[in-house]
Amino acid sequence: MLPSTMNAITIARAGGPEVLEPVTRPVPQPAAGQVLIKVAYAGINRHDCGQRIRGYGPPGATDIPGLEVAGEIAAVGPNVTRWKAGDHVCALVNGGGYAQYCIAAQEITLPIPERFDLKLAASLPEALFTAWLNVFMLGRLKAGEWLLVHGGSSGVGTIAIQLARLAEAKVVATAGNAAKCEVCSKLGAAAAINYRDQDFVAGVQTATDKHGADVILDMVGGKYAKRNIEALAIDGRLVHLSGGDGTEFSVPVPAIMAKRAVVTGSQLRVSPLALKIEIVRQVMERVWPHLGTKVTPLIDSIMPLADAKGAHARMETSAHIGKILLEIKH
Repeated sequence: MLPSTMNAITIARAGGPEVLEPVTRPVPQPAAGQVLIKVAYAGINRHDCGQRIRGYGPPGATDIPGLEVAGEIAAVGPNVTRWKAGDHVCALVNGGGYAQYCIAAQEITLPIPERFDLKLAASLPEALFTAWLNVFMLGRLKAGEWLLVHGGSSGVGTIAIQLARLAEAKVVATAGNAAKCEVCSKLGAAAAINYRDQDFVAGVQTATDKHGADVILDMVGGKYAKRNIEALAIDGRLVHLSGGDGTEFSVPVPAIMAKRAVVTGSQLRVSPLALKIEIVRQVMERVWPHLGTKVTPLIDSIMPLADAKGAHARMETSAHIGKILLEIKH
């Protein structure tokens, strides 16, 4: 029998990690096409920190952050045919993950991969969906091409490196210290560049024998605009998955024209459900069979739900390697 209330973390107001507050809320009820997940673990993402800093999310979003969860189906709404109570799943959700119970659309709820536990599964949806959409659907990375991953030791970065290697592409990664660069190399990056003491444009040119990066996955935003274009190969694709510090993208148009560059990006959370369903279709076909062998998330740390503040603080130091998770007790 479901309880009537649950523990959750809410964003009380715009601000630092201290504005994350524990609350008691009614357990949500799944509508048509939705499932209710009894959450075991929830992933922490940069987007959560951005929502907290602003004090609000997209229109209609809950004040409970959290975009990925893993746990057990507790209840299903009308017209749900894919899942039943008791199924173990992970899911991409539109907020609400920092709670004991969370609503998910049945189409973007996924089975726990065969070789995964719930911790690994909770580390997967946001990073996997983000990397797949940006690197392969928008960036159109192909076998034999070069991918430059900025922030290669992040949750998305570590998955992107592994996906590129799975697709038989070659990878250059940037990271902020030697330990992070070593992780990128172990995951399969042909070159790992410490951006604090080496110019990544020169590093890319050296690693690729002056070919440049066919695809660049950028998490920094406009700050790297000019240098990213310099690092691109002819007909290269520069894909942004974060606005970074909000700086403008400022590059002389002739520089873009000279590379025949494509500059694009995405915001996964506000993307239509139809696009997310297509991502699910592609990753289930092309990635799921390799999870736990050729593609495995890295877990940095696991903290209790009550210490969501500490989890956000750790993410904002950028000291983490891989995913930060919240463990949610019942």
